[in-house]
Amino acid sequence: MALKDVETGRYISNLSEKCLANSVIEPELFIQHKVNKGLRDQKGKGVLTGLTNISDVIAKKVVNGEEIPCEGKLYYRGYNINDLCADFLSNDRYGFEEVVYLLLFGELPDDKELSNFKTVLAKNRKSLPNSFVRDIIMKAPSNDMMNSLARSVLTLYSYDDKANDTSIRNVLNQCLQLIALFPLLSVYGYQAYDYYIKENHSFFIHEPKDDLSTAENILHMLRIDSKYTKLEARVLDLALVLHAEHGGGNNSTFTARAVSSSGTDTYSAIAAAIGSLKGPKHGGANIKVSQMFADIKKNVADWNDDEEIAAYLNKILNKEAFDKSGLIYGIGHAVYSLSDPRALLLKKSTKNLSEEKGLDKDFNLYSKVEEIAIKLISDQRHIYKGVSANIDFYSGFIYDMLGLPQELYTPIFAISRIAGWSAHRLEELINSSKIMRPAYNCAQPALEYIPMSKRN
Repeated sequence: MALKDVETGRYISNLSEKCLANSVIEPELFIQHKVNKGLRDQKGKGVLTGLTNISDVIAKKVVNGEEIPCEGKLYYRGYNINDLCADFLSNDRYGFEEVVYLLLFGELPDDKELSNFKTVLAKNRKSLPNSFVRDIIMKAPSNDMMNSLARSVLTLYSYDDKANDTSIRNVLNQCLQLIALFPLLSVYGYQAYDYYIKENHSFFIHEPKDDLSTAENILHMLRIDSKYTKLEARVLDLALVLHAEHGGGNNSTFTARAVSSSGTDTYSAIAAAIGSLKGPKHGGANIKVSQMFADIKKNVADWNDDEEIAAYLNKILNKEAFDKSGLIYGIGHAVYSLSDPRALLLKKSTKNLSEEKGLDKDFNLYSKVEEIAIKLISDQRHIYKGVSANIDFYSGFIYDMLGLPQELYTPIFAISRIAGWSAHRLEELINSSKIMRPAYNCAQPALEYIPMSKRN
């Protein structure tokens, strides 16, 4: 006899309890079997699983044969991110497209090469199939923009006659198309959500413009009047540059490489990376920072009172305030210790934008929380490698000042990071002939089989 709905609910609850009871692996077994949980050793260092030419993340230096924490450094194809950004900023030009070129092809473009590359991206922005926005994005809006983005990517497979062709030329062509289309898929996905699900009746679609950078096009497409200041676009461009790549070991890039090693198509590999980035432990941290600061502003009366700020941050650390996780979001990083170079670069532009927006007091509060939180965490948690603000600490504030909806924070991360994903997918296909298959030891002892007749 079929179970009734109420009985089915109870049955599923009972099954979930069995699942929990029979799936727990005791923590000491990981030590016993010498398993680095989360692919990190006991000191938090990532287990070496591959080689790459694409980027390098440095947080330690060797002194007298011993590794000690140092100021963080990030290199794109051997070039220090500080040098790249200094050139973009001092020469008043947009850098994201240049960084995409560098990551994909391993060398800096000259003026002509960069101009031709921008033309290719502009043409690809016009490559959405006829009625795709109406039939795929608008007719089935999602309340999660990363879900909408992943679905759009997977659906584009159906429109590609060479979807399964993994030759480098074809994969490069697919990656260039996706890099160009991610801003459209993200913004249009949000427009559909805003109109159909949130029921804000101001529906509009702005097509991208060929002569605009990626950062400019995002603001142009997202804002009803298409207007933005030069500083707004420059700061968003810098955020895209700094989020574009961060080594092969971050979860979404590792996912893209692992899936690519199976020989699957580009759309499946990129959709898998999107699924990883969607996770709150990876791509959603800047949203948490924004929400945390909204909470701090409500509960701290005097934003200039260090003692009052410290008292409330202590409540957060002691799981008595905000989301009771015990985390001060935006402070600390899995790799960086003394400093995150991306956060340092972003902080300068954050200050400039806050002055343009008349939000100096907010920026000062962020700066105070950064300083106080680092000291509190260092004193209370005794972190061996040091702690500092990471890129998420200021990126959320920037997106707030730009008026970007929180639903688009993680998609903007994806708009940037697909540059790195694409470079790593190409590198994996070029260099690897084996599918990635890490080993797992089984902690379950062998059991004597019980025939069905004896199980009741």
